[in-house]
Amino acid sequence: NAEKANKGLLDGIPLSFPALAQAQSIQDRAARVGFDWKEIEPVVQKVIEEFNEVKTAPNDEERAKELGDLLFAVVNLVRWYHVDAESALRGTNVKFRRRFAYIEQKSQELGKPMQEMSLDEMDGYWNEAKKLEK
Repeated sequence: NAEKANKGLLDGIPLSFPALAQAQSIQDRAARVGFDWKEIEPVVQKVIEEFNEVKTAPNDEERAKELGDLLFAVVNLVRWYHVDAESALRGTNVKFRRRFAYIEQKSQELGKPMQEMSLDEMDGYWNEAKKLEK
């Protein structure tokens, strides 16, 4: 028990966890002891603040740090909505792959390599794919 008492609250979170899951676990544990906002608006404002810091970062190194902060803040927003960050991103990955495959299919049907398609053309097929999902 003395060993358990000396461990920090976050020490039990495996470093082998995927980064999103690790961030969400860290925030869950911190929130359990009161290190959390009482309402969602400051959470949203933190995401906006971090986004603005990404935009104004003076160099690539600082931008990379700020992007990490932005991801962490977004995971907190996800947590506030009681959504699993890993599952949410996996779902979006599946959706992106499906829509992108539709663009590839259209490219093949047209006999036109994707590299020769304009972004507007590809975006049009992307929107078609979205409509087909509804």
